[in-house]
Amino acid sequence: MGVTKKEFGKTKDRKQVYKYEIVNGKGMKAVVMNFGAILTELYVTDKNGVTKDVVLGYDTLRPYFKNSSFFGATVGPNANRIANASFDLNGIKYQLAVNDGKNNLHSDFKIGYHKRLFDASFDENSVTFTLKDPDGSMGFPGTKYISVKYSLTDDNELVIDYSATSDKETIINMTNHTYFNLCGHNSGRIEDHVLTINASNYTPVVKGAIPTGEIAPVENTVFDFRTPKRVGDHIDDKQEQLKLVKGYDHNWVLDNYDGSVRKIAEVTAKNSNLKMEVFTDLPGVQFYAGNCIGKTVGKDNTKYGVRCGLCLETQYYPDTANEPSFPSAQFGPSRKYETKTIYKFS
Repeated sequence: MGVTKKEFGKTKDRKQVYKYEIVNGKGMKAVVMNFGAILTELYVTDKNGVTKDVVLGYDTLRPYFKNSSFFGATVGPNANRIANASFDLNGIKYQLAVNDGKNNLHSDFKIGYHKRLFDASFDENSVTFTLKDPDGSMGFPGTKYISVKYSLTDDNELVIDYSATSDKETIINMTNHTYFNLCGHNSGRIEDHVLTINASNYTPVVKGAIPTGEIAPVENTVFDFRTPKRVGDHIDDKQEQLKLVKGYDHNWVLDNYDGSVRKIAEVTAKNSNLKMEVFTDLPGVQFYAGNCIGKTVGKDNTKYGVRCGLCLETQYYPDTANEPSFPSAQFGPSRKYETKTIYKFS
């Protein structure tokens, strides 16, 4: 067990960036950095003793300055989409960056949390990143104090604890945007991965991937992952919801939501001896099959492209700021933001 700190280049304004390597008692290793509170590497050993890095990313700092696919990123203060790049809160309209058609995606591409330099502290098995985000930043009200803690347990769990306070009512809906490939980050496409999501419903979308407000059943649809299903079985079906986002990129309404941590998903892969289980206390998960990953050169000189990794982004539902029927992501002086997500490997 232990954490090792290493230099990893400098930001454009010449501030030092550090990587932090967390190793558990079984040799699993997570590497995170204080630029963007990003997970850059995750090494897991399978039952045959083969160790693989199972997350997409870059070998050097510079590509993370663009990182248009959000590899490994902490996304905030709001992940996913907000319709018309605006929301009303207590009678006041707040305008955000218009960066995804007429909508807002992931808060801000230039100054979102994935592009900020965090303060960092660490102990034997965890690294905590903290950030002060001023009132009005990116259009969101409230001075916010943000904390993202990565921990490794000896049960091969990568635990991400988020917390935030705000001195004004605001929207906080953070997530981690890591792309997983259980065959190894350099193993190509993920259609052969087998996915289970414990969700009886999902939120259909209109053009622009904004939810309609409907909570729709998955039964007898291509969105039914309640039993294990190969990702590629229906991803290219001529189905309107899939065509709108070029495959799977939707929010699943997770079963048994009561604010406590429970298992919500499981992933295996045909050519991998690894299993990944996902746990969270949140009401939704965005399963994104990497349909729009742009061609880029990643770690180990690997050519990444469409569907070479998948994301399971735990969250409040997209556009919850404008949809009163969805679980609320409104936080402020009387409601602290605290949530946990776990990725467990075996």
